[in-house]
Amino acid sequence: MTQPGHRPPTHAGEMLLEEFLRPRGLTQAEAAHRMGIPANRINELIKGRRGVTAATALKLSGLLDTTPEFWMNLQSAWEPWHARQDGRRAS
Repeated sequence: MTQPGHRPPTHAGEMLLEEFLRPRGLTQAEAAHRMGIPANRINELIKGRRGVTAATALKLSGLLDTTPEFWMNLQSAWEPWHARQDGRRAS
């Protein structure tokens, strides 16, 4: 997946909220309940304080009729982009 270099890739939490939860009328609490995870895990993901793990990707895919790879690809685009930005700031 090629990302534009001028802006950060979309964080999985933003994608979750804007493209999946809101359009379906699902609250964070309801999504967490259906996935069997603590609500704070969803909230931290949406706020960008947490990344997607393989386990969470599996649960998201089951809830939202996506693939785990979809969520992992978002995460794998996010992390290196930010690592590069952090490296540039440290130089």
